[in-house]
Amino acid sequence: MKNSKDITIYDIAKELQISAATVSRGLNDHPAIKKQTREKIHETARRMGYQQNIFASNLRKQKTNTIGVIVPHLNSYFTSTVIAGIEKIANQSGYNLIISQSLESVRKERSNVDTMFNSRVDGLLVSLASDTEDIEHFQFILQKEIPLIFYDRVIEAPNCTCITIDNFQAGYSATQHLLEQGCRRVVHVAGNLRSSVYEGRHSGYKQALQDFGLDYDPSLVLFPDLRDVNPGNTAQDILAMDTLPDGLFCVSDTQAAAIISELQRADIKVPQQIAVVGFNNDLLSRVVEPALSTIHYPGQEMGEIAARTLIRQLNNESQDEQNTIVIKHHLIKRASSLRE
Repeated sequence: MKNSKDITIYDIAKELQISAATVSRGLNDHPAIKKQTREKIHETARRMGYQQNIFASNLRKQKTNTIGVIVPHLNSYFTSTVIAGIEKIANQSGYNLIISQSLESVRKERSNVDTMFNSRVDGLLVSLASDTEDIEHFQFILQKEIPLIFYDRVIEAPNCTCITIDNFQAGYSATQHLLEQGCRRVVHVAGNLRSSVYEGRHSGYKQALQDFGLDYDPSLVLFPDLRDVNPGNTAQDILAMDTLPDGLFCVSDTQAAAIISELQRADIKVPQQIAVVGFNNDLLSRVVEPALSTIHYPGQEMGEIAARTLIRQLNNESQDEQNTIVIKHHLIKRASSLRE
């Protein structure tokens, strides 16, 4: 029968006929223990199958070296780039990650926060669910003085750092570009305006129309469920309009690419009849035909800045940390919007 007993430092000490204290120091590479002895301790520990209980050790130090990350959903190119940036900095600094997704539900988000708290994370990085309207469910995190940083989808609050782009300017730039290409009837495929991200882009869209002397028409703003597995349904709403638009600004590249496909299926030429701009600069934007104009949203950079800022707070190095950090975006002009 297999022996399932956990190997302890006392078992290693007995095997090597040395004290448990010496084994403990050797496993932690204490300089007081000779190099030859340290190597022998490590070799014996590996051979016997010893596992260090890092979690218990960290609890004694009141630190788990773990960062919690809550995202709206994991099946997104933008999210994957943010997590890559977070992981890069966290690992360089000796931290591990616990990642969970809210699935765009504030109820699930509350559950995620409880799980992170019970997992004793040292700090928390959060991109809010689209239906989150306040941060009441984060208050006990703040009361326990656990550093909390919101990124991408944020709500500004005291003692919380927010990391985002200028969504108003991004929405303005995308719409301005379409108007400069001669578009005068621009549809905006928007997100939930309760989210600061989508509200900012929508406001930028409105302002650009105003600056070009055009009236804002609410009927040209569509609010699809961005979780819809068939985003091409939005294209059918556009095709059903009495007067077709000549421009389209989408808050996601996924929506934009799906709509382009449906428009082409209906013999609508892009960009000649309808010019299209997306958002995020997903890989998809470069492979769709025609290639998709989009707003480059620097996900990896955002993740790196978020992790670096959090770790500075954990190390008490952030006395002068600004409450809101705005990362630069830029418009990438490709064939889907450029008219000759």
